[in-house]
Amino acid sequence: MSKEIWRPGNMLYPLPSVLVTVADDEGNDNVLTVAWTGTVCSDPAMVYVSVRPSRYSHHMIKETGEFVINLTTEELAYATDYCGVKSGRDENKFEKMKLITEKAKYVKAPLLKDSPVNIECEVVSVTHLGTHDMFLAKVLCVHADKQYMDEKGKFDLAKAKPIVYSHGQYYVTGKKIGKFGYSVKRGKRR
Repeated sequence: MSKEIWRPGNMLYPLPSVLVTVADDEGNDNVLTVAWTGTVCSDPAMVYVSVRPSRYSHHMIKETGEFVINLTTEELAYATDYCGVKSGRDENKFEKMKLITEKAKYVKAPLLKDSPVNIECEVVSVTHLGTHDMFLAKVLCVHADKQYMDEKGKFDLAKAKPIVYSHGQYYVTGKKIGKFGYSVKRGKRR
């Protein structure tokens, strides 16, 4: 196999493409698309989002120390893209994309009703990393839509049809190929 050498870059792929909802102290809400996001710890549950300081939502997260990560689906793909290229400075993206909001339990930022999972977050630190600031946050609670649960009460990713992002492209996921530990289960050798 022949490989090329490229300059340093972000080649982790795919990335979750999420809609992050925010609010400021005056009650203004906004929604933005973020692909620089992920899990950093399971106990305590912690996540991060990285946002450019020039983004309209950046000051809202910094001001309130709160945000909501809303997972996206194939049905939310158009709105996800739109909210990543349009600014809340110029228009109300909730209205434009007909995104229905619900009140969160702990934070000021709204939840997106059509998102299969909403993760309420409280910022614990902000790290300037160059082009982006990373907001490290504690998960306050998770809202999971019952329509995506299987017969055992577990979240069924295939039903949700989440979208991911890789190098300017969106993709739908959802095909299960195994579960944790299947590679070492007796009688299941390749």
